[in-house]
Amino acid sequence: MARGRLEAFSDGVIAIIITIMVLEVRVPHGDDWEALRPVLPVFLTYVLSFVYVGIYWNNHHHMLCLVDRITGRILWANLHLLFWMSLIPFATAWMGQNQFAPVPTAVYGSVLLAAAFGFMILQHVIITSQGTSSRLAAAVGRDRKARLSAALYLAAIPLAFVNQWASDAIYVTVAIMWFVPDPRIEATLRA
Repeated sequence: MARGRLEAFSDGVIAIIITIMVLEVRVPHGDDWEALRPVLPVFLTYVLSFVYVGIYWNNHHHMLCLVDRITGRILWANLHLLFWMSLIPFATAWMGQNQFAPVPTAVYGSVLLAAAFGFMILQHVIITSQGTSSRLAAAVGRDRKARLSAALYLAAIPLAFVNQWASDAIYVTVAIMWFVPDPRIEATLRA
């Protein structure tokens, strides 16, 4: 399979994920600023999740630019990642509609953690199929940033039952960490 076909399929799924998320943002009832208050939690979770999906889309694209050939294992690992990403709209809506309550906040973190593992698995499968001397392997190295993100999600999930705002702050912190495209892959693409 050509890399472009995998990218096009993934882009389509990601576009649908974003579309589903925005459909959960309801128009407020009323025509004043106070009318926005009830939809604010849903809107804030939408913004955070939109950033996360955008980060995955961006990093997925950059990672695939370093792939020489697509294998069946890469296809399945990619579907695994997309499965977990497809649950982001559900977790987003549940957390937003319940105003960051502990259980929805923990589930949101669990979905983010599963998607992070999905991305790491895809990356590992690509490196395994391309070889340890591949451009992707050289670019990501030991991938401390991904491991730190997973550790932060693991901390945020139980923290949601103690202080959901601290848990949400961790989710925002991880998004900020990844907001700028990975400079290791950018440098490899330029070389």
